[in-house]
Amino acid sequence: QVQLVESGGGLVQAGGSLRLSCEASGRAFSSSSIGWFRHAPGKERGSVATVSRNGVTTTYVDSVKGRFTISRDNAKKTVYLKMNSLKPEDRAVYYCAANTGYSVDAHQYNYWGQGTQVTVSS
Repeated sequence: QVQLVESGGGLVQAGGSLRLSCEASGRAFSSSSIGWFRHAPGKERGSVATVSRNGVTTTYVDSVKGRFTISRDNAKKTVYLKMNSLKPEDRAVYYCAANTGYSVDAHQYNYWGQGTQVTVSS
């Protein structure tokens, strides 16, 4: 079991930065891959970034490569998503999720946080 709570969202101007945090509780965190997903109005929920259980392997959707960085601190049971050079199209509710395997497919994830809103003004 893993419980997840996101924080760090907010309103930022285009070109600005935010760092999202995903704090976990439960014994399964260190054995779980963590994914960040986003859901924008009128669009399907999609993968943004994924990090393996040991933090070594990461995957990014093409639209955020070079701008976003996912990392994790297993001692703190926290996963971060640093978002730089934000664009209006990054606006969405961002969710973190936990999975015992490694996948960018949201359907593979069993545990989800409640989400945090990111709004980017132009």
